[in-house]
Amino acid sequence: MQLFRFANPDLLYLLLILPVLAAIFIINEARKRKAVRKIGDEALVKKLLPELSRIRPVIKFILQLTAVAAMIILLARPQFGSKLEEVRKEGVEVIIALDVSNSMLAQDIQPDRLTRAKQALTRLIDNLENDKIGLVVFAGDAYTQIPITTDYISAKMFLSAIGPEMVPKQGTAIGSAINLGMRSFSPGEGRSKAMIIITDGENHEDDPVAAAEEAAKAGIVIHTIGIGSAQGVPVPVTAGGGRDYLKDNEGNTVITKLDEDILRKISAAAGGSYVRAGSSSIGLDEVYDEIRKMKKQDLESTMYTEYNDQFRIFAAVALFLLLLEFIIMERKNRKLANIRLFRIKM
Repeated sequence: MQLFRFANPDLLYLLLILPVLAAIFIINEARKRKAVRKIGDEALVKKLLPELSRIRPVIKFILQLTAVAAMIILLARPQFGSKLEEVRKEGVEVIIALDVSNSMLAQDIQPDRLTRAKQALTRLIDNLENDKIGLVVFAGDAYTQIPITTDYISAKMFLSAIGPEMVPKQGTAIGSAINLGMRSFSPGEGRSKAMIIITDGENHEDDPVAAAEEAAKAGIVIHTIGIGSAQGVPVPVTAGGGRDYLKDNEGNTVITKLDEDILRKISAAAGGSYVRAGSSSIGLDEVYDEIRKMKKQDLESTMYTEYNDQFRIFAAVALFLLLLEFIIMERKNRKLANIRLFRIKM
């Protein structure tokens, strides 16, 4: 199957002038008819001016308009892909596991933990070239937000929509995120696979260290980034149009603290590194520098490498239409009166 494209697609916006030209022509024709009616009765004017034709100007204009459309398409350079090539790119597969629990709304890192992490991930994606990336979000359970892909534009789009409300069960199930991340990589042995977990580390649901050990057996390296303060801060929430802080079942204000110990154990169990996020840097650059040292794998992708221009047919159509428009006269020729190309009664 050949791939069709325009080399200069922005020029197709020029087609918007066609309805404008048509409107101008219709207005001018209406003014001409109004001027003829001022002279006298239309039937009488037709007898006095037998060469006058109402349909010929319309036909000439349609030919001109179609020729203009053909020339605009010509300038946009329509092309067909003519050669398929398997392009091999070297990279690694990386799954980002992002904590979206309510505690990530804490503002010990401005503007808040989650927003700051999303900003850092967006910058990271902007700098990717060949690596495949996937995104898992987790709170009380884990969900795949972005399957493993090289579609960085879509990854950024989905990332921008992430928030605590997208996960119905609150909590922090880091082990579930690791298990889901393990299943999210492309199948096959010998692949370079890494996970980056961004969280405050307050795990309440499972055993993340055991999950990390299983990931290590599958050849997956896990790096952890701790975001938040060890001293602890309250979690802001919006209730009844006003601002308050998250309360537990007994009405006490919930204080969220960074648990660095569990994050160090996770990264150590899976052969990775632990980085604590700061106010100026989340630590993604440092972690990704370590990932880039991993052995690269071949990532195959099919693409069209040669395109053939197809503008000649539109150039021929435009030239033919303009020539035809030039031949057709606006007024009837008495010498050619017996040759009726257009048998439309006036």
